[in-house]
Amino acid sequence: MLAHLLAAVALLSPATQARQELSLRPFASGLSGVTAIASNNAEPRRLYVVEQVGRIRYFVNGKLGGTFLDIRNRVLSGGERGLLSMAFSPAYAHNHRFYVDYTDKGGNTRVVEFRSRNGRTVKSTARLLLFVRQPYTNHKGGELEFDSNGLLYVGMGDGGSEGDPGNRAQNMNERLGKLLRIDPLRRGAQWQIIGLGLRNPWRFSFDTNGDLYIGDVGQNNWEEIDYRPRAAISTLANYGWKVFEGLARYSNTALGPGQLVDPVYVYNLDGGNCSVTGGYVYRGRAVPAAVGRYFFGDYCSGRVWSLRMQDGRAVDVRREPFRVAALTTFGQDSAGELYFGTESGHILKLAA
Repeated sequence: MLAHLLAAVALLSPATQARQELSLRPFASGLSGVTAIASNNAEPRRLYVVEQVGRIRYFVNGKLGGTFLDIRNRVLSGGERGLLSMAFSPAYAHNHRFYVDYTDKGGNTRVVEFRSRNGRTVKSTARLLLFVRQPYTNHKGGELEFDSNGLLYVGMGDGGSEGDPGNRAQNMNERLGKLLRIDPLRRGAQWQIIGLGLRNPWRFSFDTNGDLYIGDVGQNNWEEIDYRPRAAISTLANYGWKVFEGLARYSNTALGPGQLVDPVYVYNLDGGNCSVTGGYVYRGRAVPAAVGRYFFGDYCSGRVWSLRMQDGRAVDVRREPFRVAALTTFGQDSAGELYFGTESGHILKLAA
């Protein structure tokens, strides 16, 4: 196990550092805490920014255009709670549907569908898709993403406190600590558990080839990146928490069902690290050196790394030559360009 653990923590050589030519440039500032950045193919000039307080702003051609949604009166914000993400229906050009995840005034998770008209949300169209009662104030997960089949995924944290005291992540009768999916357009559709054993999958994403990447926040020692190839996503996966933290044994809790999936990369909390922020595989054109690399970072230290997947393994893991303070999220525009969002309300864009 120790050899496995050490192998997963990539060491950066001077030669690796010398190959890096990436940088960041400012995109926006003056926002409230940014929790998500989103786009859709129907509006290639727009970029949407989710603010934790309960508001979604949008930019047109890089300039602030206005407010798309304001539900601050429905959202309990602060700490790990608030308006946490949004996702546009793949058919947004025709059905104008999008989805948000937030903690309501009672501190519980809601996933809600809205529709828009003329570029603004019609709040009266709200339709509740998921309600999950939350036992504590932390570990909400909150990411929403669509796969290439039009299924909507939500990542649920274990419900919080420390060490998953209710053992919810390994319990298939609980929705906490799970990766769930649904067809939101099919009448009578039910949420399906496709992943368990997650502690706090704050950010996850799909590559354009359908592969799944999860940044799962650790407990006291290890942060992890999980990977699931497209062909295996529909097979129940068990990501190990709280039996394992990263690759290390955490408790004697019995492992629940599903195929045990080890993280493809872990890092420890040395040097001020504290909480992984998962990102995206870069598929844009502006930065050729970044194409095919999965980017992620750490909220506390601001360090940013990238890696490539090859034959199910993380290879060429490297630390990028910049830091992003209070890194809360990543996002992509419709062209696949990569953005970094912060708790202080700044957005940065990956550049050569």
